Amino acid sequence: MSSEQNEGISSAEIHDAVVVGAGFAGLYALYRLRQLGLSVRVLEQGGDIGGTWYWNRYPGARCDVESLQYSYSFSDDIQQAWSWSERFASQSELLRYMHFVADRLDLNRDIELEARVVSAFYDAERRRWMVTTEAGRRLDTRFLVFATGCLSTPVEPDIPGLERFEGKVYRTSRWPQEPVDFGGRRVAVVGTGSSGIQAIPVIAEQAARLYVLQRTPNYSIPGYNGPMDPDFQRDWKANYAERRAQQLATRNYNFVNAGTEPGRDVPQAERERAFEARWRTGGLGYGYAYTDVTSDPEVNAHASDFVRRKIAETVRDSDVAARLQPTEYKIGGRRLCVDNGYYETFNRTNVTLIDMRAEPLTTMTPGGFATPAGEYAIDDLVLATGFDAFTGALDRIDIRGRDGLPLRRKWADGPANYLGLSVAGFPNMFLITGPGSPSVLSNMVMSIEQHVNWIGACIGDLLAAGHAVIEAKQDSEESWMRHIGAIAEASLIFKTRSWYTGANVSGKKKSYFMYMDGTLKYTKELNEAGRETNYAGFSFE
Repeated sequence: MSSEQNEGISSAEIHDAVVVGAGFAGLYALYRLRQLGLSVRVLEQGGDIGGTWYWNRYPGARCDVESLQYSYSFSDDIQQAWSWSERFASQSELLRYMHFVADRLDLNRDIELEARVVSAFYDAERRRWMVTTEAGRRLDTRFLVFATGCLSTPVEPDIPGLERFEGKVYRTSRWPQEPVDFGGRRVAVVGTGSSGIQAIPVIAEQAARLYVLQRTPNYSIPGYNGPMDPDFQRDWKANYAERRAQQLATRNYNFVNAGTEPGRDVPQAERERAFEARWRTGGLGYGYAYTDVTSDPEVNAHASDFVRRKIAETVRDSDVAARLQPTEYKIGGRRLCVDNGYYETFNRTNVTLIDMRAEPLTTMTPGGFATPAGEYAIDDLVLATGFDAFTGALDRIDIRGRDGLPLRRKWADGPANYLGLSVAGFPNMFLITGPGSPSVLSNMVMSIEQHVNWIGACIGDLLAAGHAVIEAKQDSEESWMRHIGAIAEASLIFKTRSWYTGANVSGKKKSYFMYMDGTLKYTKELNEAGRETNYAGFSFE
């Protein structure tokens, strides 16, 4: 070991565990690891806790899972003490909730803000990680936990002439903390994914003129958001244990009154009534009307056509309605969105849809943007262009495991991992809802709890057995990737171009980023890989 390395080690802070990220995952990881008696430090690059709910504060930002379900379940004290104000919580309310939890559990004293991690190197001789921040701080830790989130690194869109535009540019993923007033201004929004679909109706109410630049239309279900029904919330709190058990028994940890029979066995008229009822209820439950909505071609075609007909009924201009209807893929291939007045927005006289499939954006100009049809003058540009999902945050950190192997190199052909939790060659390093797990196909808060509980139990067992290191076996990792690949290849998602498969990032290789067989089967896999088999898929030192 060189004198420079020795100096770096001697000047480093010593911890048992370092957690990167202070969103839902980082907060719970801190709490759980503290319970083991470990010294823990959380490093967060943002100016506040909250993760995605700190950065994504754009107009209309809110969760698409109902508030009473998108919340921590590990503490009944917290469940009973906190009351939600809306059916679907807004970004600001979710951030207040997370501050409430952090204060309640005294978490803030172990969280360091504005501490962006730039590197993490594993020292095999010492069996410890050296973590370095952008400011040059070094932290020497035995366990390294990445709670960096699946949707935390924005995509920089390739828009010709963007640097020439003299107006203001806003990104939904990095929205300013101070309020933005679009009153009387001409605005263009690029992107109609979940963020765009949420922001567009709110911006349209303020702007003098709004241009919506759509690349690919999305299926969206009305959310009918509104004030929380006090009786409904009171009933949930009185029966929270039962409700959580119901969540854990669902395919995605989201209690959406999922259908239990295949739509293939149901007459078309009856299916039509079921889709209508779920449309009127609103929310993600539409996609779970039947067990085969995304697997049976006939049922899937019916569910897709139903939404297209609803768009045609809602949007008065038939040409605009046609351009808003997804025809390139079936429902379930991309993320299903939940909106509050999105399609109705296109009935406003101040809103214009630019379908970039027929009228591509050719360049930005100093005063607006140009298409083959001409130039459009705008004052502000809003980029709702998505994220480098699953691997983006980790790819931007120089992570090196055994023998100095960079994680970037190991993942050059796809994010090889075991269970979405561990990576062969990277000892004592854990991922929370990482690639290879159900992640964004599930209720993220519940999946976060599942992963953190598993990691906590694993570290506790490791310490009790007197081991220093746990690491995924190479053959376990290879077997896992073959397994999730076989599931993915048969899915509608893998046949559709979207951020689910990395298609939204230039140069990113199409890969298996998610376990697509549901949380029930994943839970069985996870339990069998842990205490039930004494961690048979891992090696110990």
